[in-house]
Amino acid sequence: MIRETFTAIPGHAHELADMMKSDMSSWPDFKGHVLLDMVTDYNQIVIEYEINSLKEFEDMMTDMKNQQSKTKKSSRPPKYTELYQTGKREIFKIVE
Repeated sequence: MIRETFTAIPGHAHELADMMKSDMSSWPDFKGHVLLDMVTDYNQIVIEYEINSLKEFEDMMTDMKNQQSKTKKSSRPPKYTELYQTGKREIFKIVE
């Protein structure tokens, strides 16, 4: 299970969540959720999704990086990077 947590710039949490949801809906076999805070720190967006292996995750990150470098039209970072202050990624093993 991958959990990515972002603290959005105040006033932009919903915009960032919508952007993430739209982007992730294009991932093949995406199994996950985009969550907005209700009783945690303000402006939190949490994205949780399942992967089969760390190798799959590494391959996905490599593919995304390659796609970004192919479509890069300017030296500006992607739009979503302007919408959050901090972020972190956690990777968990699901106990079955």
